Amino acid sequence: MKTTAQGAPHVGIIGGGFCGLAAAYELGRRGVRATVLEQDAEVGGLAGSFDVGGEQLEKFYHHWFTNDVHVMELVEALGAADQVLLRPTRTGMYYANRFFKLSTPLDLLRFSALPFPDRIRLGLLALRARRVGDWRGLEQRSAAAWLRDLGGERVYRVVWEPLLRGKFGAVADEVSAVWIWNKLKLRGGSRGKGGAEQLAYFRGGFAALAERLAAAIAEQGGRVQTATTVRGIDVTEGRVMAIDTTAGCTAVDAVIATPALPIIADLLAPHVDPGYLARLRRIRYLANLCVVLELDRSLSETYWLNVNDPDFPFVGVIEHTNFEPVDSYGGRRIVYLSKYLPEDNALYGMDDAAVADFTLEHLGRMFPDLRPDWVRAAHVWRARFAQPIVERGYTNLIPARDTPIRGLKLATMAQIYPEDRGTNYAIREGRAAARALAAELGAAQDALAWPRATPA
Repeated sequence: MKTTAQGAPHVGIIGGGFCGLAAAYELGRRGVRATVLEQDAEVGGLAGSFDVGGEQLEKFYHHWFTNDVHVMELVEALGAADQVLLRPTRTGMYYANRFFKLSTPLDLLRFSALPFPDRIRLGLLALRARRVGDWRGLEQRSAAAWLRDLGGERVYRVVWEPLLRGKFGAVADEVSAVWIWNKLKLRGGSRGKGGAEQLAYFRGGFAALAERLAAAIAEQGGRVQTATTVRGIDVTEGRVMAIDTTAGCTAVDAVIATPALPIIADLLAPHVDPGYLARLRRIRYLANLCVVLELDRSLSETYWLNVNDPDFPFVGVIEHTNFEPVDSYGGRRIVYLSKYLPEDNALYGMDDAAVADFTLEHLGRMFPDLRPDWVRAAHVWRARFAQPIVERGYTNLIPARDTPIRGLKLATMAQIYPEDRGTNYAIREGRAAARALAAELGAAQDALAWPRATPA
C-alpha cells in the first residue's frame, strides 16, 4: 500500500459538501486517512446552514425523497435513522393569478387551468414518463419536445414551459428530456398510497447530519479542516503529491476534487493540456440566488408552490415551516424564494438590501395582504455554480472520474447523470470515487459494507 511519510495512506479531499464528506467517510472505513479541505466556515457545501432562532437552517432549501437510498444508507451507517423525519407535503401552482392545489390525484382532476381532457393527459404524462425503460433514448431529445409529445401543446404551455423557462431561462430549449424524465420519476416514486407526496428531513437540519458525518470522520482518524482555501496542487512526474492551501501545504498520496468543474480547471491548469481544461470548462452552469424570509405569520398552507407566471422572477415559493414545524425556529415562518440565473444577471449582482426589496415587491403581487412589518429578517444567499445545464447529448460532455494526473479523481455534481444534482447522489458519487481510489492505494476491499437503506 502506498503511504506518505506518516505511514498510512493519506487522501486530500477538496470540498466539504456531502460528496467530499461521504468520500472521506468511505475511505476511513477502508483504513485510508482523509483530510477534507473546505473554504467555508462550516461543512455542508450547498447544504450549508445559518442560525435562525437558535436552530440551524439551510441557506438553500433542502429535503430528500423517500426513495433516496444513498442518503438513507449513510444515515443508517451513522446510527442516526431515528433522526429522519417523514412528512406529507402540500404542493401547488400559481397560474393566471390563481392558486391551485396539486398534492393528490384528486387535486389534479380539479385543476381548472386545464380542460378536463388535458388534466387526464397531465396525469398520464407522469405515468408514461415513469415507464421509460432506457433513458438513453431521450438523450438527443429536448425536454420541450418530449413533454409536448407526452401531454400535448396546451399542457406544455400551461404547466411545463413556465417551469422550464423559470428554471433555465434563455437556455430552456437546450435542456435534455433526460433531465425532466428523472424529475418526474423521482417525485413519482416518493408518493404514498393515497398519491400524496412524502418527503424526508433530518432532525436539526442538514447541518446536523453534516456535523455528525464530520465527527465520524474524525473518529476514524481523518480530519475536516474548514475556513481553508485550496490554492493549487503540487504534481511531480505526473502524480499529485500535495495540496497548497491558505493554511499551508498538505502532503497526500491522492486527491478527490469535488468543486464545480471550472474551479477544478483553474487548479489543474499548470499541469494538464489545454484540451483537457477546455473539456472541464465545456459544461455550463447557472448560478442561484436564494432569498430566505423570516416572517411573523404564514403566507399560505402550501409547502412547495411552483410559480407558472412569467412575470414573477422566482421559480418557486417554498414555505419551509409548512414542512418543518414553526416551533423549530422560535415561532418564525420560513419562506424560500429561489431563482436560477446567469452570473452576469443584474439581479445576481444587486446588494442584499436591494434584492430583499425586489423580492417583497413581487411577492406582494402574489400575496396582497403581505406587509413589510411581517418581515422579521431577510437573508440573501448566492451560489455561483448551482445547476449544471443538462443539455442534449450530455453523456458525451461528462468528464471521466480519472484525470490526466495520476492519483487525482473528480467527483462533482456535473457528473451526476442521468439523475440531477442533490445530496443523495452527491453521497453516491463521493463513495464511488473513494472506493476506486482505495483500490488503487491497495486498501482493504472487504471493508464493512454500509447498511442497506430501510424502505420508508
